[in-house]
Amino acid sequence: MKIKEINILKTSDFYYDLPEELIAQTPLEKRDDSRLLVLDRQTGKIEHRHFYDIGDFLEEGDLLVVNNSRVLPARLYGVKKETGSHMEFLLLEQKEQNLWEVLVKPGKKAKPGARFVFGDGLLRAQVLEVLDGGNRLVEFQCEENIFSVLDQVGQMPLPPYITAKLDDKERYQTVYSKELGSAAAPTAGLHFTPELMDSLRTKGVNIAEVTLHVGLGTFRPVKVDNVDEHKMHSEHYHLPRKTADLINETKKNGKRVIAVGTTSCRTLESVASFEGCIRESDGWTSIFIYPPYEFKCIDGLITNFHLPESTLIMLVSALAGYDHTMNAYKEAVKERYRFFSFGDAMFIA
Repeated sequence: MKIKEINILKTSDFYYDLPEELIAQTPLEKRDDSRLLVLDRQTGKIEHRHFYDIGDFLEEGDLLVVNNSRVLPARLYGVKKETGSHMEFLLLEQKEQNLWEVLVKPGKKAKPGARFVFGDGLLRAQVLEVLDGGNRLVEFQCEENIFSVLDQVGQMPLPPYITAKLDDKERYQTVYSKELGSAAAPTAGLHFTPELMDSLRTKGVNIAEVTLHVGLGTFRPVKVDNVDEHKMHSEHYHLPRKTADLINETKKNGKRVIAVGTTSCRTLESVASFEGCIRESDGWTSIFIYPPYEFKCIDGLITNFHLPESTLIMLVSALAGYDHTMNAYKEAVKERYRFFSFGDAMFIA
């Protein structure tokens, strides 16, 4: 099916059949041992490699743009002070120093005024109000910095399709993560090791950073039939001047800008769309990239394999072409690649 033949894109156009056993539940022992499906977006040619081979497909002067956001251990398990009933909190967005928007389960037990305790009292909370959509505005109290306390009492907010226990929190962080604020990992970057990044720099491949704090909306399914009716969640991004300068220099030299992950892609394309050029920028984006979309900044993408009918597989289709993308996913299933957050990778060149 050619994308030009589709008058109105349907969510169902992006469905593929995925056996449950191909959903990766745990990370590999070595990050860059993951498999790598290389897709030529011009011809549709597919090559099967490993992620430690990524340097074979990069040239001196190419630029990788990574998202340095760090995942908050934002899932909290505690008790309601008045009754002792067990509760689950998921921190979504920091409004002020100790004021957060929170997803609470079970919500009926979290009415305004309700108080909760986590980690034997290391962290305390009070619900202030119920927000539109059912989330809560919650004020936390603790003796230390709240982020230090979260490191002690919080757990990683793993996606709902991962049911296995994560023994090492750092395996849901990229090795270059530094800016706390995400509710989910920018998972394309999980395949990089410090040694691999050093070898790429030695080859002359440049690496630059942006920050986009991944929201919980990244897991929300598309519930409308027509793709163009879907409303994206909003996420905060920052593109520093150093990165902007590197991108512009790369373009000037005729080399490629390659986004590591859909979050880096959305940051770069947002700035290019909003500003009309690439320059230092800070703001919020709800950009929704789906076919047909004319890319304004990136020339390639490193990404994981995404959920059927998700906005992320739609973004990939916009870059690689609908037919090439769906064929690549079919091939990945046939070859038994590992899917989703702890799964294997794809390089679209």
